[in-house]
Amino acid sequence: QVQLVESGGGLVQPGGSLRLSCTKSGSIFRLYVMGWYRQAPGKQRELVATISSRGNTNYADSVKTRFTISRDNTKNTVYLQMNSLKPEDTAVYWCNLLIVGTDYNYWGQGTQVTVSS
Repeated sequence: QVQLVESGGGLVQPGGSLRLSCTKSGSIFRLYVMGWYRQAPGKQRELVATISSRGNTNYADSVKTRFTISRDNTKNTVYLQMNSLKPEDTAVYWCNLLIVGTDYNYWGQGTQVTVSS
C-alpha cells in the first residue's frame, strides 16, 4: 500500500520561503510521476509542479520562476521549494503520485500554506 505524507506547511510573510516535503512509503514497480497540487478557498484544485522519475519537471506559469520541485530517490521524498511567496499562493497543497500510463493516483493528506503579513 502506497502512502504519501506531507510536511512543511505553515504561515509565512509575503516574500518569504517554505519547503514542502512528501515522503512515499510502499513500493511501486512501475514508472510514476510525482507532483504538487493546490487548492485555494473558492477555487478549483490546480497543478503546481511535477517531476518524473528521470527528473523532468513541469511548472504552472504562476510559480515557474519562484518554485522548484526536486526529488531524492534514496529517501523516497519529493520537495517543493517555494520562494518569493505571495498571498495568492495561500492554499492547501497536496502531494500526488501518478502511475505512468494509467489514471491511477495517490494523494497525500494535504498541508496548509498561508502567506500573510
